[in-house]
Amino acid sequence: MRYVEWLFLLILSALGTGFANFIGYDVGFFDSLPGLFILVVISMLGVVCTKVIPLKFPIVAYCAIIGLVFACPLSPIRTFVIDSVAKINFTAPFTMVGAYAGLAIGDQLKAFIKQGPKIIVVGLLVMTGTFLGSCIWDSLMLKLSGAI
Repeated sequence: MRYVEWLFLLILSALGTGFANFIGYDVGFFDSLPGLFILVVISMLGVVCTKVIPLKFPIVAYCAIIGLVFACPLSPIRTFVIDSVAKINFTAPFTMVGAYAGLAIGDQLKAFIKQGPKIIVVGLLVMTGTFLGSCIWDSLMLKLSGAI
């Protein structure tokens, strides 16, 4: 995929996230724009890194590293980055992820239906395991930190 296509999709996702943040969490759309801009910049830099750097890391890894660098105490833009991105509710991007997942499945609906009931069983087991695993991990970390 070309950089222009990536940028278009990232901006489209940012706009959708901004609207989800506005509708679901009462954060003004224009208040979210600086944080959305930062997330788009971090994501685009992650895309460029996967094309330029010969290491075979996924885009998410590069985005995480770049985000950490932008928000680390040594960064001169740390305060702006943290304050801007903090206005975006963590779950607001899930609206766009759900929409993309629906579009992806819609394109391959016949193959999805062909899986039959076993796909439902696998999906339920994965979701239950993820939820229980998260609960166990969170409880363990909270106990170790003395919060509970």
